[in-house]
Amino acid sequence: MIDEIKRDAADRMGKSVHAFEGALTKLRTGRAHPSLLEQIVVPYYGTDTPLRQVANISVEDARTLLVQPFEQTMVKAVEKAIMESDLGLNPNTAGNVMRIPLPPLTEERRRDMTRVVRHEGEQARVAVRNIRRDANSDLKELVKEKLITEDDDRRGQEIIQKLTDQHVKEIDQRLAVKEEELMSF
Repeated sequence: MIDEIKRDAADRMGKSVHAFEGALTKLRTGRAHPSLLEQIVVPYYGTDTPLRQVANISVEDARTLLVQPFEQTMVKAVEKAIMESDLGLNPNTAGNVMRIPLPPLTEERRRDMTRVVRHEGEQARVAVRNIRRDANSDLKELVKEKLITEDDDRRGQEIIQKLTDQHVKEIDQRLAVKEEELMSF
């Protein structure tokens, strides 16, 4: 039973770290990356469709993204969706190909982005700690029902704490890398 609680907690903590990584990839650091455009949706035959399902997104160079819609008729819709997004990007259209230059980040914008990154990191740490709390309360329930001893409970809590420390450390490492990446350009 303790192993089951440990496995569940480790799985959920891993998912929290993965969600944090996903949030970090959506933050623009001045370097071109296709994931910057992932949250953009394009009207496609009356349905809002993610951009990556209607166009090929690639990196042309360090500061330019290349977007090629699969259908010629989608060029205007894709261009409009990119311009209306909150990313502040202006695509240059040449026929069926769009080049999206990424402007360099200002110092003030970098600080703002760093604050956002730290907030995301704190949210991820809180999620991991909440999972620890849930696992510890599950252990307490087992003690109450006399399914495990108090020594087993203590050992289980130590295991859960080690998992928590490991995942929080992982979050902190990814946070430090992202902050350095933000400030280096």
